[in-house]
Amino acid sequence: MSTRRVVVTGLGTLTPLANDFPTTWSRLLQGASGIGPVTAFDATGYDCRFAGEVRNFDPVKAFKNPKDVRRTDRYTHLAMGAAAEAWRDAGLEGATLDADRAGVLVGSGIGGLSTLEEQHTILRDRGPKKVSPFMIPMMINNIAAGHISMHFGLRGPNFAIVSACATATHSIGEGWRLIRESEADLIVAGGSEAAVVPLGMSGFGAMKALSTRNEEPTRASRPFDKGRDGFVLSEGAGVLILEELEHARRRQARIYGEILGYGATADAYHLTSPAPGGAGAARAMALALKHARMNPDQIDYINAHGTSTPQGDICETQAIKSVLGAHAKKVAVSSTKSSLGHLLGAAGAVEMAICFKALETNILPATINLEEPDPDCDLDYIPQKPREQKIQTVMNNSFGFGGHNACLIASRLV
Repeated sequence: MSTRRVVVTGLGTLTPLANDFPTTWSRLLQGASGIGPVTAFDATGYDCRFAGEVRNFDPVKAFKNPKDVRRTDRYTHLAMGAAAEAWRDAGLEGATLDADRAGVLVGSGIGGLSTLEEQHTILRDRGPKKVSPFMIPMMINNIAAGHISMHFGLRGPNFAIVSACATATHSIGEGWRLIRESEADLIVAGGSEAAVVPLGMSGFGAMKALSTRNEEPTRASRPFDKGRDGFVLSEGAGVLILEELEHARRRQARIYGEILGYGATADAYHLTSPAPGGAGAARAMALALKHARMNPDQIDYINAHGTSTPQGDICETQAIKSVLGAHAKKVAVSSTKSSLGHLLGAAGAVEMAICFKALETNILPATINLEEPDPDCDLDYIPQKPREQKIQTVMNNSFGFGGHNACLIASRLV
């Protein structure tokens, strides 16, 4: 196996809690919720009328050419904003890099949904000659990665993974693999999503996947709680800067921690439901442990996928138990989707940023709204309030429609 080590040197997020990562982290520890009534469009008549929206974000600052804002979808705007923050946080502004060995893996679960929606309306109402020539490059899932590479001049590996809610975690994991195998020295990795649009809300609503707790939206996302009734759709982006350890040391970068293991599996079971007992998720977690050369009892904290769906939360609990054994009852677990909602293809990167901040501060974020635990969800989910606890190693889980499972393990640098 490769001896090249992969560390994280930059964190950037845009979330329903805040337009930068430090404020997102601060509000997360305050127990705040980023969920509220939909403001992007009139949601009257929808079964679910609330979501997690990114507010007051000006995308112009993220682009060199202001015209590019009009030529890109909101999901790309959010990706560019998070990438710019991560780049600054890593101290890369003005840095000298080998551009051929620096790449971008930023994906999206859905991509430019608002562009598709808007341009279809134009086609229907005004005819094919009025459809924008930018429609295709605006909506395709890889264009955010393309824009980020052009913005920073990165000529290394560049592609977009699409695996629904596991997208960003897969992107970070595959970035880790590229650096370990010496295909790159630096990877900008993460995900972005902007599906809080009529088509997105109605599609997930038709699946009966969303919570309908319209009278109290801030309490709607309640992972592992007996009263949970579905997930809360959110938008946002998360980007991490991954570097080979010596590459980071040579430029005297601040290092948040090291990625040690990555597991990726498929359920091969159902379009939307997890495999019984969380079998696919468990195999991803076991693979991550194997790559990290760690025992289950070395995991101190798990940022759970924990979407607040009736079956999903149970299956993840079962998966954790099957992999960690007796240690499952001792490990601290929380779902930050209780505060953020579900950012779909961006979720894993935002949650990985949270994991690295937990390593740095020894503060574990809470699962807010967990008031009456489901009897089938019987682990230590850090209910209501954050916890100060010294930790060395964290695990992050992400599972997507189609049976896509991804798991990352990281630790303090030793």
